[in-house]
Amino acid sequence: MARKKKPLPILENVTITDYAADGKSIARVDNMVVFVPFAVPGDVVDLQVFRKKHSYMEAQVHRFIEYSERRQEPFCKHFGICGGCKWQMIPYEEQLKMKHQQVVDQLIRIAKIKLPKFQPIIGSEKNREYRNKMDYACSNRRFLTKEEIATLPRMSLDQGEIASAKNVPSIGFHITGAFDKVLPIEECWLMDRLHNDIRNGFYAKALELGITFFDLRAQVGLLRDIIMRNSNTGEWMIIVMFHFSHDQDYQKEKEQANTLLQYIADTFPQITSLLWLDNQKCNDTIGDQEIFVYKGNDHIFEEMEGLRFKVGPKSFYQTNTEQAYVLYKVVRDYAFREDSWLDELPEKPLVYDLYTGTGTIANFVARKAGKVIGIEYVEEAIADARINSQINGFDNTEFFAGDMKDILTEDFIAKHGRPDVIITDPPRAGMHQDVINTILRAAPKRIVYVSCNPATQARDLQLLDEKYKVVAVQPVDMFPYTPHVENVAVLQIR
Repeated sequence: MARKKKPLPILENVTITDYAADGKSIARVDNMVVFVPFAVPGDVVDLQVFRKKHSYMEAQVHRFIEYSERRQEPFCKHFGICGGCKWQMIPYEEQLKMKHQQVVDQLIRIAKIKLPKFQPIIGSEKNREYRNKMDYACSNRRFLTKEEIATLPRMSLDQGEIASAKNVPSIGFHITGAFDKVLPIEECWLMDRLHNDIRNGFYAKALELGITFFDLRAQVGLLRDIIMRNSNTGEWMIIVMFHFSHDQDYQKEKEQANTLLQYIADTFPQITSLLWLDNQKCNDTIGDQEIFVYKGNDHIFEEMEGLRFKVGPKSFYQTNTEQAYVLYKVVRDYAFREDSWLDELPEKPLVYDLYTGTGTIANFVARKAGKVIGIEYVEEAIADARINSQINGFDNTEFFAGDMKDILTEDFIAKHGRPDVIITDPPRAGMHQDVINTILRAAPKRIVYVSCNPATQARDLQLLDEKYKVVAVQPVDMFPYTPHVENVAVLQIR
């Protein structure tokens, strides 16, 4: 007979003392650190422990006894459940201080190298409705809060049905730790308000038409996902992911899908690109899927300093358009700056832009460079990068698709030229060791390293310290009300 697990304790009258990583805060109980989400230093709380290890515990707030003076009232009705904007209870100026300190702590603790004085973090002028892309899951399993579960009549439902409200459709966000459950969203503050009307329009019309919503466990159901993008040119792209049954119900589902798309096209004329796909995979990624145009174009455009950037359904573009401009100006300034504390560059330097994506940074800096070479592993992104150069009249850019560690080799550098400046903006995992080794052998005079993860950036800076010294560090906040932060580090050869 299996032993019953000992119930985890409720910790009473605990004071939250500090901030931690990943949007959590810290309390200390009996010489143990307790990590707590949605709490602010100065809060006095009762905590329900849900995970206990030898050196730390994780807990949720069971009851607030006293609120901290450092706390503000969250503005979203979904706060605390959604998990997307974990810092709404923290004033924005304090968020900036925390993010700045996060960069300082991680670079000092992990890199363990000599660092210059850090520049003050650059905040985002907009901290609501700043995103240009949102992704909503459509599910037949609606997530129920504890309060909603408490109102359910007592009946012989299994725990799974109670916890996920099976067969209750919803459009919203997946709940952390519950992959098949979706929290219905009525109002989100992250994107232009029109996106709420479009999402809610999809939901109401799909219910009216009797459209089935996707069951992630059973892999059945027609309406699966909705991706929304808009741009600073006023264009809107909507991508509707279906999952057709391809059996006797296929014709009915095709008619339902067509009726839904036509309703959205008629109701929201702001949509300039209405796209759809049939995803039969077990995951929701669209990089390998064929996407069809229902109305309008297969792309939208972003603009920056008179440059136009084509954004397709599979394109990566920084999700905070206005702050991306701020970030790119920082990158360009450091890449070409002439100052007494920086080594002199040629008048028109050769620039390598690693992890170039759709070539946004490459094209943004092309006017100041002799030539820019961009490298990216996604072939569709490289195709967009070339188009963006053509649109903007640049003939001094060249783009290559493939795995970075396979493309950026000594033979490649021998053929295309030794870079004067390398700009690198890798994914959260940072740069591969082979890429770092090639950079060290290429020995550019200057490296501008853009990172969305200061921890992996710090690891890479330590490896580059063999030949380079960090001469500037500039944090930039791209995602208000979240713990995420971008950081730009500038390195100069010794």
